[in-house]
Order: sequence, then structure tokens, then C-alpha cells
Amino acid sequence: MLTAIAKLLKVLNSDDNPAQVAVAVVFALIMGLTPLMSPHNLFILLLVLVLRVNLSFFLLSFALFSGIAYLLDPLSMQLGAAVLQAEGLTAVWTSMYQSSFWRFMAYNNTLVMGSVCLSLILALPMYWAVVWAITRYRDKVRAKLAQTRLMLFVKSTRLFELYSALNR
Repeated sequence: MLTAIAKLLKVLNSDDNPAQVAVAVVFALIMGLTPLMSPHNLFILLLVLVLRVNLSFFLLSFALFSGIAYLLDPLSMQLGAAVLQAEGLTAVWTSMYQSSFWRFMAYNNTLVMGSVCLSLILALPMYWAVVWAITRYRDKVRAKLAQTRLMLFVKSTRLFELYSALNR
């Protein structure tokens, strides 16, 4: 547990590109808000493992968004029902359902369709929010935080020793 927190702090305090962390959070958003056993989550997991994203932030964000998903399920179901019942898209959904691939993807389920739509709507704003938050933290907060009494206390703990060891 302490090692994971130390790794997260290392990423926040490093000069790595904030986009790598933001992409990890966006992938976790998509996986966390949609039902776990959805087939498209295998594709997202493959992307996480192939692309250069921060795995620690992905796992932390995935746990966070999975918990939030239960609160957003009623909204996702309403959104999915609205999308699936849209009169202009009836022919599209019918032809997709007749294909075994799309039936396997389960996009005819209101929860799956709604949560995919919701996660895709939130993906771009989440990306820019994470990039902004990390840059803001590195520019403004990090220097002020290092001077507080809390940080002096933290520097005397085992967590800081792990953090320092990872930084080397």
C-alpha cells in the first residue's frame, strides 16, 4: 500500500508528460463506468498494456470510477434507453443486432449503451481536467506544499523513505 502511494507521488512530482497520466485516467473512466464484463473492456485493457500510460494511476482511477458507476447507473440506463429508442437510429440498431459481433458486444443493453455513451461524453473533459490539475499542481502547489509542517512530518516517515528510494 505504501509503495503504491509512493509511486503515485513520484509520478505527480516527476517531469513526465501529464498526458500519460490523463490517458490512464480516461481509460479507467471508460472501464470503470461501464459494466466490467463488457467485451469492449478487453480492448481498453489491451490499450492500457500496449500504450505507455501510468498503470498505478489507471488502477487507482479504475477503483474510483467503479465505485462512482453504481451511483451513475440510473442515469446511464436512462441515457441508454433514450439512445436505443431514438426513432432515427432504429434501422442502425436493427442491422447491428442482426450481426453476431454486435450482439456479442451487448450494445442492445440499456446499461451498456448508456454507460458507454456517458463515459465517451466525459472522456475528453476528464483528459483536459487531469492535464490541467497535474500542471497546476507542479507549477503552484508542489513548492508551497514542500514548505508546510505537514510535509516536514511526512519527510520523517517510512512513506517518504520509500518515495526517496523510488526516486533514485
